[in-house]
Amino acid sequence: MDAYLRAGSNAFLAKDYPAAFRIFRSLLMAVGHGHVYMGQEEVIDDVLGVDSATCAAQYVLSMYMTAGPKRRGKAVLAAIDDMHGIETFWRPLHTLEQVAVEPLPDFDGFLEQWRALVEERAAKPNDRDSDRDEDRWLREVVERTEGPDGLAKMARASRRADDLRTWCDAVRKTGDWAQTLAAYAEAAELVSDKGYARGRFLDGAALAAQELGRDDLPEMLERAWLKAPTMTRLRRWLGSSVTKDVVQARVGDALDACPKAALRQRALLFVLRGELIAAAKLLADAPGLGWSGSEHPGHLLIAVFTSLLSQRELPDDLPQDYDDLGLSSDDNTPKLATPTLKSMLLLAAPPPPDANARALILKAMREAAEKRLAGVTEDKRRRQYSHAASLVACCAELDTSADTKRWVASTRSEYRRYPALQSEFDSYLGAVR
Repeated sequence: MDAYLRAGSNAFLAKDYPAAFRIFRSLLMAVGHGHVYMGQEEVIDDVLGVDSATCAAQYVLSMYMTAGPKRRGKAVLAAIDDMHGIETFWRPLHTLEQVAVEPLPDFDGFLEQWRALVEERAAKPNDRDSDRDEDRWLREVVERTEGPDGLAKMARASRRADDLRTWCDAVRKTGDWAQTLAAYAEAAELVSDKGYARGRFLDGAALAAQELGRDDLPEMLERAWLKAPTMTRLRRWLGSSVTKDVVQARVGDALDACPKAALRQRALLFVLRGELIAAAKLLADAPGLGWSGSEHPGHLLIAVFTSLLSQRELPDDLPQDYDDLGLSSDDNTPKLATPTLKSMLLLAAPPPPDANARALILKAMREAAEKRLAGVTEDKRRRQYSHAASLVACCAELDTSADTKRWVASTRSEYRRYPALQSEFDSYLGAVR
């Protein structure tokens, strides 16, 4: 199969489009429909030495080059449908240009045909209310033919999050931050999804304000957090403070507005405000499972409490959240400034725990460790045994009293029937000793 597909690619590169078309059609359609099995367990690229996506694109372009000018749009659409089992064409126009070995003839005429066909398909009802291939294809051809203005007209009519996002991103790519701010702000008001999507658009507006050096950036960051509360947005807003007094004032406002279910955010706010007993209660009441969830307070509070009780400097790698904006992974792309939790804690400077708070914090850490152990053993989550054992060792390191030693021994005895867990205990507690 590799040899035959290479023959098709070689014919394509030699501009023998009819031969390439016949070779790819006879092979890829059979493979895509499951009529040929080559030993793969999942996708065909597991066993092929050639890139099946490139072959699929070359097949579609071969159809373009061999079809008559008046039926070229329908021919390309049919070829993409043929390759449905091989490759998903997210941006077919871009893909055609990427694989082309010569200028595409009458491309402007093809764009007119293509847009009409895609508009016809996109006009059909969408029962799932999700983004379809036709929706993405339509945005691509509208951007190609009309630019951001065409995307704006389309987005305002549909009010769909994906249409609005494509429009805003196209404006952002022009480098005009004033227009970018206006686009993202309008999208936040238009979008039908008032949760996640609105938060992204408000993030975009804040990014534009940051690049413009506007004085109302903190207010825009606050609005983004209020409309779509996440840990990252909270850090951006609070971290834009310049003094301890400003931080504390914002923390008080945030506690009043923070959702009750946002436990990690509330934990951070309690710590910044110096309400360590309230933070300890959150840790003690948190479930033993779900530590990887976005709102579980465990990782954050264990790190902070360990630093406060041991009087060691906070680590630089405190738990972070993904960037809500997600505009680009390119390091050269402007991004919203997101202060680290460490820098925020240093600026807020919460007071050290007194004797009563220290005792309650240690008690909460023990309860968290006990719940974690019960959860991971009951569900047989052996990969999490290491983390559960580390929590017990953390308590043992912070408090060397006889009571804690008895608790550690009792805990180990309770789980003596779990050899893998006992091995983790040996490793972590040995490091403590």
